[in-house]
Amino acid sequence: MLSYIVRRLLLIVPTLLGMTALVFFIVALSPGGVGAALLSQEMGMRPSEREALRKYYNERYGLDKPIVVQYGRWLNSISPIGFPKRDDGKLGTFRVKAPDLGESYARGRRVDGMILEALPVTLLLNAISLPLTYGIATLVGIYAARHRGKLFDTVSGSFFLALWSVPVILAGVLMIGYLANQQYFKWFPAAGLSDMLAGSKPFFPARMPSGEFEPGWLLDRLWHLALPVLCLSYGQFAFLSKLSRGAVLENMRADFVRTARAKGLGERDVLFRHVLSNSLIPLITQAAHLLPAMIAGSVVVETIFSVPGMGRLLVDSIKLKDREVFLSITLIAGVLTLAGYLLADILYAVVDPRVSYE
Repeated sequence: MLSYIVRRLLLIVPTLLGMTALVFFIVALSPGGVGAALLSQEMGMRPSEREALRKYYNERYGLDKPIVVQYGRWLNSISPIGFPKRDDGKLGTFRVKAPDLGESYARGRRVDGMILEALPVTLLLNAISLPLTYGIATLVGIYAARHRGKLFDTVSGSFFLALWSVPVILAGVLMIGYLANQQYFKWFPAAGLSDMLAGSKPFFPARMPSGEFEPGWLLDRLWHLALPVLCLSYGQFAFLSKLSRGAVLENMRADFVRTARAKGLGERDVLFRHVLSNSLIPLITQAAHLLPAMIAGSVVVETIFSVPGMGRLLVDSIKLKDREVFLSITLIAGVLTLAGYLLADILYAVVDPRVSYE
């Protein structure tokens, strides 16, 4: 197992190089390139100011150099080892250094600061959505498998298939149009993470001296997150429910289950000690996509509900052709994707003793 993990870790480096090179060259060769974003900042500038801005970006990012040189400079900046840039603009000796994600062309801010602002929002959405989705979907799938062909299995199967077929963008628009519209129900807010006056509210619900009930900051935040979490979860819930049902049904027909029943084990022990543990492999395979999804998988939901998370930051960087932001998010998503696949391979061996990498 250890040798397998070491080999996989070593393969991460060339995989990331190929992925980042492909994305970098596509961005650099796109119509307008990075210059399209820079020209938007030059409107209204005097010629001397415009020239100074272009000189600054050329020195910092090498935009006047060939694309291969630009890619090499970007790799050197983001890498934890490389040639650090000295105060005189020249490169120092090769050593361990702090990675530099660069500066946003369109916003003039540090990329790492922008990511640190957006990342907690996306993590919050997924921290609420994923445990609920996986926990409830697994239990529903097990129950449907145990009652195969009965009313619950038939109705839930049809409902989950219909639910999974609804596009996220359509579901989000319908939720805003009906559940957050004054002409209909207005049960939830249409956008944002909290009320404008949420900062002045107490954290927990409380009763004010005037006798009025104050929901507090926590309930206000949960109220604003209700629709985005629901929109983010329903498709995964429907898919995982069907996936867990199929995996449980497949293992319930296996020989080791018949042997366990022949030994006199109760149905509950057979289900949770033998069937469920062997049914986790397809769920683990699906879970390998969760790490990158936590970074950039909420693009549609965050855009529809105006949630300032990583998905919306990614969309804005594409619109503005903000190369540094887009490349940084792509790099993080790539690292998490490879880490998710490696973690899934390790969990295969943990839940199923038959899997070996020796």
